Amino acid sequence: MFIWIVRLLVIIAGPIIGYFQISPGAKGILIGTGAAILVILVEILIEKVALDTMVAGGIGIILGLIAAKLIDYSVALMGNPSVDTFFRSYSLLTKVVLAYIGMLLAIKKKEELELLDKNITLSSKRKGGAMMKVIDTSALIDGRIIDICETKFLEGTLVIPNFVLKELQEVSDSPDSSKRNLGRRGLDVLKRLQETKQVTVKIFEKDYPKIEEVDAKIIKLADELDARIMTADFNLNKVAAVQGIAVLNVNELSNAIKPPVLPGEAMKVFVLKEGKEPKQGVAYLDDGTMVVIEGGRKYIGRKVDVMVNSILQTAAGRMIFARLVEE
Repeated sequence: MFIWIVRLLVIIAGPIIGYFQISPGAKGILIGTGAAILVILVEILIEKVALDTMVAGGIGIILGLIAAKLIDYSVALMGNPSVDTFFRSYSLLTKVVLAYIGMLLAIKKKEELELLDKNITLSSKRKGGAMMKVIDTSALIDGRIIDICETKFLEGTLVIPNFVLKELQEVSDSPDSSKRNLGRRGLDVLKRLQETKQVTVKIFEKDYPKIEEVDAKIIKLADELDARIMTADFNLNKVAAVQGIAVLNVNELSNAIKPPVLPGEAMKVFVLKEGKEPKQGVAYLDDGTMVVIEGGRKYIGRKVDVMVNSILQTAAGRMIFARLVEE
């Protein structure tokens, strides 16, 4: 409301100032009104343009004018009268064009300047990106990244984008209690990562306002940094792999280090619940692997000896099919 009052005062003051200071007639009123409208339009434009964009544009204009002045100086040193006369004739045009080009280049490349400001891009290119990992929300919520770091199997710099933090904050503020707990666990994991000495954690401020999906932003950032993505999200894993981005999947790592189980091997398991098919029972190994037991439904709540029939390995995990030893 206050800004509209100020704008109204400017519109009223413009023609009054024009009448008394420029010309006591229609000419002064029109000039004052035009100046007032121009001031308001510039104010609206400035309000919509981000401060960093204006600063970048100003720096670009200054660099363009410096380049134009260097051209004038170089032409003067040549000592050729015809060339000097030609450039003097178009001196103003040259300055305007170079200032405009400088402003455009500075604004268009502003995001890359932000990368340099964080000193992450340079270190990424210096190390070939192999030491840089962009962490997504699912890896933080999963929590196993802490154990991987503490066992020293993970090294280098872990980059936590600011938009991942915002997504984690939204999850932790969710009205759903289960989602809220997941978000808070992710924040706790991040805090523990920052305290560990095995890796370096950097919060990265760069964002991509034109990209809505967080996964797409992560892929874009990893591509710019020439880094890897660390995730527990199956879909992000596939999309990033299609686009040629190296992915460290926590689930794939977990599956790779699980103890091998072979068909015909016997084991003792606790039947926890019934399976999808009739008479089936379901148990879980210590590493979370599901064991589907034929005829195990009647043993729910008891430990039984089973023998492995077959193993199904998928990207989401491993599933074991077994039968009761007594059968």
